[in-house]
Amino acid sequence: MIPERLRAAWVIARRDFVAVVFSKAFIFFLLGPLFPIIVGFFAGMIGASVQHDLDKAVIGIAMPAQQGDQLVAARAAMVDKMPGGAPDFEVIARTEPGATFDARAVLKRRQLAAVVTGTLDAPVLTAPQGRADEWRGMIALFAARARSGEPVAMPAVRTDVVVTTAAHEHNGQVVTAQAGQLLLFLLTMLLAGMVLSNLVEEKANKIIEVLAASIPMDALFLGKLFAMLAVSMVGIAVWGCGYGMMVVFGMRTIPLLATPAVGWPLFLGLGFVYFAMAYLLLGSMFLAIGGMANTVREVQTLSMPATMLQLIVFFLASFALSRPGTVLETVAQVFPISSPYAMLAYAAEHSALMPHVLALAWQGLCVVLMVRGGALLFRRSVMKSGPAKPRRNKVQPA
Repeated sequence: MIPERLRAAWVIARRDFVAVVFSKAFIFFLLGPLFPIIVGFFAGMIGASVQHDLDKAVIGIAMPAQQGDQLVAARAAMVDKMPGGAPDFEVIARTEPGATFDARAVLKRRQLAAVVTGTLDAPVLTAPQGRADEWRGMIALFAARARSGEPVAMPAVRTDVVVTTAAHEHNGQVVTAQAGQLLLFLLTMLLAGMVLSNLVEEKANKIIEVLAASIPMDALFLGKLFAMLAVSMVGIAVWGCGYGMMVVFGMRTIPLLATPAVGWPLFLGLGFVYFAMAYLLLGSMFLAIGGMANTVREVQTLSMPATMLQLIVFFLASFALSRPGTVLETVAQVFPISSPYAMLAYAAEHSALMPHVLALAWQGLCVVLMVRGGALLFRRSVMKSGPAKPRRNKVQPA
């Protein structure tokens, strides 16, 4: 037998879910975040094309007689052995022996990354500081090959390749933790506002008063929370499919993140559960705020502290990530609002599972307490709504 409160919560959840998902406003709500993705897709394609053109570095060669051609031939013979390749060489002038060549003026007039002047015995590289440090050894190697005309003897280097190091793995896991926290925060802040808007609309239409008189208020709150959570999952699924289509059609994917300590399948599962907990915690706060507000202006005024609190706890969890093993990290993991963010980061860095079981139990308890507290505030607000009845003065007997 299903308890009466859960049955009532299921009825409210099904009603709100169907009403929101099959509304026109929800379709536009889904399309809203897709526009930045589409713009980013085309901007990424254009940026990649521009960057590809900018990466084609060309070094101009200005040397006496055929020395420039010899340097170009040496570059062509050795470019396959250069890690990452080498810039293109172009003979721009054949100078007279002993004549000076103004390489600085050429760099100001032409689209060249650098200019090599002098002779093969004493080449001069004119380039910005970073490029000069990067290409100095390469120019010397090519000049040595061009002088001798024979392949430069290069000793064979034996390599001992390691897959990773402890420091590199930890740094990568920290980046994964930061990315998980940021994505969790953005999704929660973007989607949690639907709870508040839905409740305020029904309160303005007096529908909520009819529901409050029919079913327990905590069941009403619980049903609305899980309905909006299900709506959020629909939104995430649509946005995820949209992003996947962009990737299929050629958009650059996100940078490859390091494997979290618990592994990707479990990390994604924990991310799903912690998003649900973060959404329920923040949604229960918004429901309590909606219970205390009578107008949209009051909602905006009261919701601002809750939004600021969410930003503060996100910064708290992010800062605790850089202070492992401290009291700050423990506070971030125990405080209910910041616990989902801190524990998701914990999953990226540690493989232990029991802390997640305890954290989820604690977060679930906090959701229940906040729902009950918000329901109590809301019931008092609803039952006291409307104009106050004037008191009648009792007539004293003569």
